[in-house]
Amino acid sequence: MRILLASIYPYIYVLLFLSIPFDNYVRILPNILMGILVVTFPFIIKREHFTKLNKTPTLIFAAFCIYLVINAAIFNRLEEDFVIIKKVLLSLGFVLLYIPIRDSKKINLAIVFSSLAIILFSVVNIFIIINTSEDIVLGFSRQVIEALLIDRIYLGFIAILSILISYQALKRKFHPENKYHLLIIIINVLFIFLMVSKIAVIILGLLLLTRQLYGPKKWIRFPIVLVILVGLSALILSSTKVSASSEDTSKISFFERTLTWELRTEVWKCVDRINRNEGFILYGFGFDETKNKLTACYSDRIDDPVKKDEFVESRYNTHNQFVDIYFNSGFIAIALFVLFLLLVFFKNRRKFMPTAFLIVLVSYCMVENVFHRQIGSYYVGFILIVMLIQNQLSENNKEKNDE
Repeated sequence: MRILLASIYPYIYVLLFLSIPFDNYVRILPNILMGILVVTFPFIIKREHFTKLNKTPTLIFAAFCIYLVINAAIFNRLEEDFVIIKKVLLSLGFVLLYIPIRDSKKINLAIVFSSLAIILFSVVNIFIIINTSEDIVLGFSRQVIEALLIDRIYLGFIAILSILISYQALKRKFHPENKYHLLIIIINVLFIFLMVSKIAVIILGLLLLTRQLYGPKKWIRFPIVLVILVGLSALILSSTKVSASSEDTSKISFFERTLTWELRTEVWKCVDRINRNEGFILYGFGFDETKNKLTACYSDRIDDPVKKDEFVESRYNTHNQFVDIYFNSGFIAIALFVLFLLLVFFKNRRKFMPTAFLIVLVSYCMVENVFHRQIGSYYVGFILIVMLIQNQLSENNKEKNDE
């Protein structure tokens, strides 16, 4: 019986990954698959499986999760805060449920194929809209945004994960499979630009810059970094130029020129106000109270009545996972989370792929509360697998920094 369960367990895990993007359509399926994994796990786990974990970072992240629960319980917020805390625990659970699996290729393929499925679904919907609508603007049209399978920020998230996985799978010498990996990379990059995900584009730029710091021939790589930095700087500077023709026209930065960044800049202004008013936050004031404080700030600070009503009604969160943890659970919680990230960085700083995945995680945490969405928790869980499971990325190929 144990052998049978051990043989089907990886396929259930893979099916879970494949079903994640379709969570809004078949929400019950990921929950059922997760339940099956949890029930099966005790029957197939062995003591030696735990040796795959990088001990210290895993313990720090576990301590972070435990502290969130204890903090909420002490201040009588467990019932209201557990809605978010359970998503953090879900990411850790994803790592633990993975350790009995020996072959990472199936999981990597699940990420790649789910990315392609999302792209196919979204592109078909977009073409349908184009054929039925006379006036449409790709990227910023509300119709196009609604046609996407999931939010643009998470589309960019999984597309970048797919790009990194495909890049890692490339062989140094000629191999017939290389053309497929390159095709997958090209498809995901084109889709990121098609849906105009500026966050994903910026992260791709950061990854490209980081890649130049690994491997030999740095005398060639450094000029490339310099050219890219100059180009990006020129783009940002040119984008921040605004017309001063009207005194009532406020200066609009590069980040405020799109709907998503306008939302974030408004939210972050309130975040800054709350931070200045509250001072040092040791224990936090919970997820609900954080939203209450933000909503009160929106009501007081935003002048445009339409925008004010939208922000107050939507009760937008902090759109920054670091700030969210600090406001909700205080200094100790954010210190543990940052310590975990620093430990992972210093342990893997000489390897490009773990560093790249860490950059992706930190970047998205800077602009999104990834633990507020179940899909975000799943993909953070995958990144944790990469960072916490020893030799996770070396099974398919040698580290690219040895090139």
